[in-house]
Amino acid sequence: MFAVLLLVFVFLAVIYFKLVVPFFYWQKRDIFYVKPWTRFRKVFLGKESFAEAVRAAYDEHPDKRYYGSYQFLQPSLFVRDLDLIKAITVKDFEHFTDHSAFTSEKTDPILGLNLFSLKGQKWREMRSTLSPAFTGSKMRAMFTLIAQTAESFTQYLLGLGQGVVEVEMKDTCTKFTNDVIANCAFGIECNSLLNPENEFYKMGTMVSKPSPWRLFKSLLYGFFPKIFEFFRIPALPPTISDFFLRIIKDAIIVREQQGIVRPDMIHLLLEARKGRLKHDKIEANEPGFATVQESTIGQNEKSLQITDELITAQALVFFIAGFTTSSSLMSFLAYELVVNPEIQKKLQKEIDSFLDREFSYEQVLQMKYLDQVVSEALRKYPPGYVLNRICVKDYVIKPKQEREKVAVIEKGCLVAIPVIALHYSPEFFPDPEKFNPERFSDENKGKILPGSYIPFGLGPRNCIGSRFALLEIKVLLVKLLAKFDLVPVDKTVIPLKFAKTLGLDAKGGIWVGLKKRT
Repeated sequence: MFAVLLLVFVFLAVIYFKLVVPFFYWQKRDIFYVKPWTRFRKVFLGKESFAEAVRAAYDEHPDKRYYGSYQFLQPSLFVRDLDLIKAITVKDFEHFTDHSAFTSEKTDPILGLNLFSLKGQKWREMRSTLSPAFTGSKMRAMFTLIAQTAESFTQYLLGLGQGVVEVEMKDTCTKFTNDVIANCAFGIECNSLLNPENEFYKMGTMVSKPSPWRLFKSLLYGFFPKIFEFFRIPALPPTISDFFLRIIKDAIIVREQQGIVRPDMIHLLLEARKGRLKHDKIEANEPGFATVQESTIGQNEKSLQITDELITAQALVFFIAGFTTSSSLMSFLAYELVVNPEIQKKLQKEIDSFLDREFSYEQVLQMKYLDQVVSEALRKYPPGYVLNRICVKDYVIKPKQEREKVAVIEKGCLVAIPVIALHYSPEFFPDPEKFNPERFSDENKGKILPGSYIPFGLGPRNCIGSRFALLEIKVLLVKLLAKFDLVPVDKTVIPLKFAKTLGLDAKGGIWVGLKKRT
């Protein structure tokens, strides 16, 4: 009887602190807020996608620089003001050093060790260790691997037939990104278009398309992270973690025994283990306008002890991040080229002008219109369409407008930065629904307000892989458009609509026709 009463008490306590107390968090602090269930209800009842919810939240209160909100009923500050966004992510970064992660080292010993999930001093040490692996010089070394994968990918498509070949771009590009990351991060060559049943691709699909139970478990983790940590419930099934750990360990053993050197992620992390991976000078030429600059924060931190588990964790999150986000951007970009044939023709003309000689890393950097097209795609379809930060020590927001009061953001509060809403704001990008690469021409890109365009984040916790992502996307575009025209087919959904999912996906998929160029 006592045990039953205790369970009832614990249940009621959880309900009270998780479902009742949050309703009064912002009210007690006299900060304007939206009710906890306002957006939650619309998203989870399928009325709008998460990305659309972020845009709607930004538009709801245009007179506010910020307002109280909620994520999984956890208090969250929704920030609209550019100056405040820059202060939180850059100037006052010491107050907001951490991400809200989907797992932790306590619940998942492999996935919890990745750069995105780590917090505080561990994050600083890991960022300092990894940042030299993503410089321009390292991307130049990886270019050959990416170009080889893109060439094999294009040759396979050329062999599908003489007429217009219909493909669903998200599925097709996912196979490409899988092969690129397998090659560049794990040292494995696998042609997923030719052999979609290969083990690496099957594991990637399991990670990117979780079962309903894993989705439900992720939702529960958002509400009850402490319970997951107490019972050590991992985010990924052990079969996935064990698979990637085995691949890494086998690759390390073979390389060390046979003296094999490949210009990939494993090699760079092994160099870091030996203390031979150093910070390069920033190169004059970057892979593109959207490239983020590496902060000096953490560059002088002590080096971590690089274990096989740490190497696996970084390679795994690199794989998870790139498997779906890069393929999504590529598919959206293909759609825009289909519905804007004049942009496609102009891009092909630039590509053709460079391909009368051997394809090189330097050529990719020299293609200005290619960079404009990719930059505009990142504006409309930013992979990280909302950023979050955790306040790690109390932060004071001073009043700037009439009727504003001093606001204290307390330790533990989340901060949400609506990237996609900024990118679609007419204030910063006139006629935002239009796909217009000219926004990023030499004449116009200087007019873009700092902080209004942040497809790879802002500040020291920006996306460490921006150079790799840009290079991967550009190389595929060059190879694909040199051989094909992208044309609409009966299955092409125009206009495009976002699917009601957590990530950026198109409703009904993105179907494109590949027509061989003559």
